[in-house]
Amino acid sequence: MFRRTFWFTAGAAAGVWATSKVNRKLKQLTPESLAAQAANKALETGHRLKDFALDVRAGMLQREAELGEALGLDAPADPAAAQGRELPEPRRRTALGPTPPSHFTLPTRSYNRNEDH
Repeated sequence: MFRRTFWFTAGAAAGVWATSKVNRKLKQLTPESLAAQAANKALETGHRLKDFALDVRAGMLQREAELGEALGLDAPADPAAAQGRELPEPRRRTALGPTPPSHFTLPTRSYNRNEDH
C-alpha cells in the first residue's frame, strides 16, 4: 500500500513539475516575449558598439598625440617662416562655376523621348 502511494505521489509531482516547465517555456515563446527579448538584445548590442567606438576614438587620440610628439608637430610654429610664403592667386569663378575648357563642351542635341517611337 505504501509503495503504491509513494509512486502515485512521485508521478503526480513529476507531472506538476513538467507542466510548470512547459508553461514557462510557452510564455517565453509568445510574440510579446520574443519582441521584448529582441529589443533587449538590440539595446545591449548598441551599448557594446558605442563602448567599442569610444574605446577606438580614445586610442586614436592617444596614438595621434604620441605621433605628434614623436614628430615634433606639437611644437609652436615659427611665424617668421610663414611670412615669406606666397599664397596662390584665387581662381576666378563665374555664376555657374569655372568655365570648362572647349573640349569639355557637350553637343547641343534635343533628346525627345517620343522621337524613337
